[in-house]
Amino acid sequence: MTGVLTAVGNRWDSEVATLLERSRELQIVRRCVDVADLVATASAGLGTVALVSAELRGLELSTVAQLRASGLHVVGVIPSGEAVDGGSAASEDADRRLRQLGVMSTVVAGSPLPVFEAALTHPVDLSRAPTLPPGALTLADLTVPASVSVAEAYPGSSPKRASTAEPVGADPVGDEVTLGRIVAVWGPAGAPGRTTIAVNLAAELAVLGIRTVLVDADTYGGSVAQSLSFLDEAPGLAAATRAADQGTLDVSVLARLSPSARPGLRVVTGIPRAERWTEIRPAALERVLTLARSLGEVVVVDCGFSLEDDEILSYDTQAPRRNAATLTTLELADEVLVVGGCDPVSLQRLVRGLQELGTVRAPTPTVVVNRVRSSAVGSGPERRVSDVLGRFAGVRDLHFVPDDPHGVDAALLEGRTLAECAPQSPVRPAVRSLAALMAGVEQPRTRRGRRP
Repeated sequence: MTGVLTAVGNRWDSEVATLLERSRELQIVRRCVDVADLVATASAGLGTVALVSAELRGLELSTVAQLRASGLHVVGVIPSGEAVDGGSAASEDADRRLRQLGVMSTVVAGSPLPVFEAALTHPVDLSRAPTLPPGALTLADLTVPASVSVAEAYPGSSPKRASTAEPVGADPVGDEVTLGRIVAVWGPAGAPGRTTIAVNLAAELAVLGIRTVLVDADTYGGSVAQSLSFLDEAPGLAAATRAADQGTLDVSVLARLSPSARPGLRVVTGIPRAERWTEIRPAALERVLTLARSLGEVVVVDCGFSLEDDEILSYDTQAPRRNAATLTTLELADEVLVVGGCDPVSLQRLVRGLQELGTVRAPTPTVVVNRVRSSAVGSGPERRVSDVLGRFAGVRDLHFVPDDPHGVDAALLEGRTLAECAPQSPVRPAVRSLAALMAGVEQPRTRRGRRP
């Protein structure tokens, strides 16, 4: 017999309970009065299926994730078109909101008992939307009612680059959404240049004509906004995850929260202060990255350095974890770029970081050695670094980015990318080859200039 936890609100509670009590296959374990009661009962290991409604106050994406972490399937109850004011529109809105909260299996209120038994005993539980094949998501799953006002829900300052912003309708979104690729840029502690590589990688992808979304998911020291002259107060990832948690995030909302830094490049800025890391919840971030894959052909995510997963907190599914944003991004990523420095201390951290990265769920990494210079390791720096990483980390295929302090400093001072500020920088060819590799396109040939 299937144990059912009901939390459908006052509107449907009596009707649903009366119907399910007549079933021989279903047993109501508890009729929960609110979300807190539902989560507590699920954490106690009671029940197999949770029956919720879109009208349940406090129901969020993180709540559905907690129920699944407790081993429950989640099924939603939606009103019938004839039973509510507004007809089928209200029913469609309820079904859409439940889908955006991650509840893919629904049943119409007022259906006969066999329908409820079939829905609760064999629920469709797609808890990992990003693993769906391309074309599996349609606009019906990615849109919310037009009555949702982003400007009213997320007031904030506009970026300094407002003149380069693209209209929401500029992104080609058809009846079926083809999911893009996620490229996570990670590196060990010590500022090896993760943000510099991530920003310029996204810019070079845009130069190649590839629609790109740059996301700042560093919960320790995100600096993408400062690197591209965006205001800290502009709504970005925090607003997007908050909307995802409330079930109001869709492609158009995310497009408004990700203004353009240049044609073909949208930016989702990070949290302005490190103490706001609790706002970046894993389930909500997963939803944001899923929708970002429908906005861009490539999604570049700047991650934090720490991969530590507190063993005590990992047993408490309700406790926030600061590194969950990085771990979630690495798990969802199609490609991982590991950025390390060239000096002896950075190389040691890179070797240990690669070992630590091997303990988490992530694709096989592509190693990038940044700021390569002979003054740090001696003559022939590329050969020396290759020997060290091959011996101690077993890495043979390396990508080297030369050191250009003047060009990088000038770009950071102006709040622009190297493609805009220092197009002749020696860093650009190395990053451009990485962009072509991540996008799976052929690198365009460049004209050789005369040597000075």
